[in-house]
Amino acid sequence: MATMTFREEVTDLLQRLIRLDTVNPPGNETLAAELLREHLAESGVEVELYAKVPERANLVARIPGRGDGPRLLLLSHTDTVLADAAEWQVDPWSGELREGEIWGRGALDMKGQVAANAVAIGSLAREGFEPSGDLIFAATADEEVGEDFGLSWLCREHPDAVRAEYCVNEGAGDRIDFGGGRIFYLCSAAEKMSSPFRLTVHGRSGHASMPGIADNALVKAASLIVRLAELRPEPRLEPEVGAFLRLLAGREVSADEALEVARGIHPLAAELVEPLLSLTVSPTIVSASQKRNVIPALCALIVDCRLLPGETQAEAERLLRETLGSADYDFEWLEGQGGTRSPLETPLWEAIEGFVGAEEQEARVAPLCLAGFTDSHYLREAFGTVAYGFFPMRTMDPEVAARLIHSADERIAVEDLELGVRFLRHVARQIGG
Repeated sequence: MATMTFREEVTDLLQRLIRLDTVNPPGNETLAAELLREHLAESGVEVELYAKVPERANLVARIPGRGDGPRLLLLSHTDTVLADAAEWQVDPWSGELREGEIWGRGALDMKGQVAANAVAIGSLAREGFEPSGDLIFAATADEEVGEDFGLSWLCREHPDAVRAEYCVNEGAGDRIDFGGGRIFYLCSAAEKMSSPFRLTVHGRSGHASMPGIADNALVKAASLIVRLAELRPEPRLEPEVGAFLRLLAGREVSADEALEVARGIHPLAAELVEPLLSLTVSPTIVSASQKRNVIPALCALIVDCRLLPGETQAEAERLLRETLGSADYDFEWLEGQGGTRSPLETPLWEAIEGFVGAEEQEARVAPLCLAGFTDSHYLREAFGTVAYGFFPMRTMDPEVAARLIHSADERIAVEDLELGVRFLRHVARQIGG
């Protein structure tokens, strides 16, 4: 490999990754896996491709450990969501470098971190780094849709390829200045459970011109939607949110006062905390009559529901049925994914704190529970892995970054890519030193 700085190498690699169309579906992640394999081979890194079907390969690269020390997995995914070129200022698959930022679908979610992971492990290999336990880099397929071509399949069919005591994944890392000298880098240590459910509301069909002789299931469903919208569960203070507010407020905060305390600190603090105090429900899909002049006998509602880590579907269903009352409906859970957490007092957390303190002395690391979920839950469930979401970003405003993910004009600052490479190298040396 020609001599390049970390900044040059990660910029070049990310641009090449963005130029590969790995929109899921259909994915075609093998394109990215082969590019990464070629790149890592130049540094002498061991690479294996694992694929359930040929066009959807997962890459696993490894620097073998010199002993039985803890294994560290640098996790990322190579698939992206769709991009409508008409909405973009640039070609979403151009990887254009403009004013210090690389533009393109996946720049933030998450080909930027893919590139940084590859540069970090490749550079360490070139330096002859011998960790105490395996240093692993996985670039997986199918995170965006989750049809069992990616990490879930690897954990089940090739567990030794991705088994690790520690993992760094996506999910957080934003630098937020809450004012008053309160500067924090967020680190996700837990995730809510995705638990969507279906309500099938029963009525009686009839001709739409004579509504009085029918029992309109859609009208009945509308009242249930209103009840769900008005649901305000009792707040619960999860450990991550409690620690977050304790850092910001400088004192212990109760569940009942958590949201008001957050609002008093900063509007963004309240935005982060509000969905983490209870389950949330968002009705999103309604299906009723297929014809304008037929009153529906059935109306199906799909509701996005997110449960707190440790909260069960049985607990949630009791609350939801109390909220919905005695209407004539059937209730069905559609899935239950996520809802896991990792402890906060670990060597990996200390390594993250050490990096942030060295980069910015006045900054702190604050734990966060994600309102959504990532592939980290597969590792926690399969192996008990301590998995955190952290990729430091201090150049781009966090609210701007949040609006760009899965949206038009997605981009990442080159300075943040370089910062990410330094962070990953630091963590690898701290865990595997």
